[in-house]
Amino acid sequence: MSSNTILAIMFGGLTLLMLTGLPIAFVLGGLSLLLTVTLWNADAVVLMVLQIFDTMRSEALLGIPLYILMAGILQRSGVIEDLYRAMELWFGRLRGGLAIGTVVICVIMAAMTGVVGAAVTAMALLAMPEMLRRGYDPKLVTGTICASGTLGILIPPSVLTIVYAVTAQVSIGKMLIAGMVPGLILATLYILYILYVAYFRPGQVPPPTGERVPFGAKLRSLRAVILPILLIVMILGSIFFGIATPTEAAAVGVLGAVLASAVRRRLTARGLSEAAIETLKATAMILWITIGAKAYVAIFTGLGGANTLMEFIRHLDMPPYAVLAAMMLILIFLGTALDEIGIILLTVPVFLPIVRLLGFDEIWFGVLYAITIQTGYISPPFGYTLFYIKGPLPPHLGMGTVYRGVTPFMLLQILALLICAAFPGLVTWLPRLMAH
Repeated sequence: MSSNTILAIMFGGLTLLMLTGLPIAFVLGGLSLLLTVTLWNADAVVLMVLQIFDTMRSEALLGIPLYILMAGILQRSGVIEDLYRAMELWFGRLRGGLAIGTVVICVIMAAMTGVVGAAVTAMALLAMPEMLRRGYDPKLVTGTICASGTLGILIPPSVLTIVYAVTAQVSIGKMLIAGMVPGLILATLYILYILYVAYFRPGQVPPPTGERVPFGAKLRSLRAVILPILLIVMILGSIFFGIATPTEAAAVGVLGAVLASAVRRRLTARGLSEAAIETLKATAMILWITIGAKAYVAIFTGLGGANTLMEFIRHLDMPPYAVLAAMMLILIFLGTALDEIGIILLTVPVFLPIVRLLGFDEIWFGVLYAITIQTGYISPPFGYTLFYIKGPLPPHLGMGTVYRGVTPFMLLQILALLICAAFPGLVTWLPRLMAH
């Protein structure tokens, strides 16, 4: 059987099985086992198992459950509620201030936890009712929350970034730090768009209301920011200056989250137990997807699929950036149907040899990768963030409102992708400054 036929069977089988709605981990693992026995050799199952076992022994994967546990503890610490109250005092009288404050809180939450679901759900419960009550356009409200909540995909510490770095075999620390500037660029674009809507489409944003807050009260409210900033400095500072590895920094982050909860008298055995169970479930899901993806990629490579794809790319009469654009479009499409961990584990081993062949920087490509997945996360109709916000959505608002609300933010994310693609130095300069 020719390599082209094998390639068609593998991708065709994967697409058909995913359309059935089966969990991607079982699709990847089951298809890999079936193809190994039928198209290769039953004895090759041993090689597949050995590669999976080697991956599961990777120390770099230890950072994933630690960051998820940190997010779970912080979610129950009350820090997010205090942050929102502080942002409301500082931005409440600015036109569009609550939406801008929501973006700022999501940036801080992204730098504390790196978990998308926590940010979107928290802001949907805290910020959405208040903004709607004050007369903000529902499209702007839902778009702001969905888009800002995904900043945790890019801004470190990001679980997605760790999975990418482990899969691509690049420095986890450099990958984490590389996402900082692009993440801030995205947040800035969101804020500029909100200001544009506030001042040039006044019907969508209400005029500032409420009493003027004394400056002293505003300063006192900043106490809510102290613990998050200390936690961010502990994690990112230790990675940037080479004091700790990303895994060690994750352990420090868990300790910081526990201390933050204790200081606020929100540390309970029940809260820790719930956070631990959530961590167990999320980590198990990620590792099962990792096992399935590793098996699929091992068979894909062993049957000659990778070599066939490389030869096809090598003989394409297309400029490198056109090939890069095609890969980005594929990722955005996949982001509407698959979770980000599955996309990374499935496509990075296929795309990375192409990236090296074209002479692109792997860290830079990883950040572009994250932005495209982030775009897919809010892409209608199946972007994951859209389902996170569906639960807290008021009954009088439908998903059509959410779809229209996220569209401008999708365009902003594509703009950020183009900026980072055109100016790679924005992505790579911070990693170059890191202590080795």
